[in-house]
Amino acid sequence: MENINMPKVKLDASFALIARCPNEKKKECYWCNTVTGLVLEVRSTGGKTFYFRFQDQYGSQRQIKICAYGDLTMDRIRKEAQRLRAEVVLGGDPVGDKAEKKAVPTYAELAKQHLANAETYQRSYSTTEMYMRCHILPRWGKLRLSEIRHPDVAKWLAEKRAEGLAPATVEKIRVIFGRSFELASRWNIPGCDKNPARNIPRPPINNARERSLTPEEVERLRRATEASRNPLLAPIVGMALYTGARLTELLSAKWQHVDLDRSTWLIPTSKTGKARHVPLSQAAIALIKTLPKGKGDWLFPSPKDKTKRITTIKHSWQKARDEAKLYDLHFHDLRHASASFLINSGIDLFTVGRILGHADHKSTMRYAHLANDTLLAAAEAGAAKMNTNWTGVA
Repeated sequence: MENINMPKVKLDASFALIARCPNEKKKECYWCNTVTGLVLEVRSTGGKTFYFRFQDQYGSQRQIKICAYGDLTMDRIRKEAQRLRAEVVLGGDPVGDKAEKKAVPTYAELAKQHLANAETYQRSYSTTEMYMRCHILPRWGKLRLSEIRHPDVAKWLAEKRAEGLAPATVEKIRVIFGRSFELASRWNIPGCDKNPARNIPRPPINNARERSLTPEEVERLRRATEASRNPLLAPIVGMALYTGARLTELLSAKWQHVDLDRSTWLIPTSKTGKARHVPLSQAAIALIKTLPKGKGDWLFPSPKDKTKRITTIKHSWQKARDEAKLYDLHFHDLRHASASFLINSGIDLFTVGRILGHADHKSTMRYAHLANDTLLAAAEAGAAKMNTNWTGVA
């Protein structure tokens, strides 16, 4: 509602130029007599600002700043006031809309909340933090959530692939980015009506390695690890081959979880997030019995402090691997080798998957070709045992 004490004038460029605030006032407001709601505020300091004033749906007077004097032409100012007036007539609230937009946080603000949440439960928190810091925040951190659009995210991921990042790495980035918006939606954060990282076509990922070991290579590796200056390297590598356990699972192994009488090793928290029991062969038990059991909890304690676990074998592993002339061998390949030896001994895929702790049968199916070789050998042995020629050909 207009204040009757405020002067109405022809608010044009000429008037705006000469408009002054009366000496006895701190400010004076001049209403435009042709564009309803357009106001020029003139302050005693000499500053001038154009506003649009209106009544909201509750009858309260509101105002929204158009610009400071000199920022726009008078024609542009009048058109903006007319646009705002039309919005109010149609039931809109320019001030409320502006406040709502300001309430939408930047991605950097959401990322802080995402990381704080991830730190409470993620075992791979450092990986999430690294991907977010190195890849996501530099591109999206300063944008408000409502400004991040699906086509732009798709283009960005394509650029990441073009930079040479592995498809699995790009997919990990997409999953982390999408997770941010899932959390924002769950937490009712403004600006998250849609997840811009969802339903983006991506190329198939095939990062499965087929590297295994022959018995002769296992023997070379054993000799090299036993010659290592790290006395724990040989038993760690041996346990990896006997059990198919991951390196993190081995380095975190505790005596209290090993039951030699029942030939089992409990892994309280595996990669899948669930506990699992690993069967221990007699060879594995014999190896465990060679480990010195001190006062600490760990099967593989730190050489410097027996109360703490060893945290890495990187350098000793690389040196022993090279000494064995197995330059392309990764530690995780020992898990594949363990599965290969099991399957080539006639163990079925389901059992192998249970031993390795696979949550998805697809992970075990990568060894299916080895199972087929074992089945073929069995078929050949059965045919040979019959000692009968059904072809009639000598």
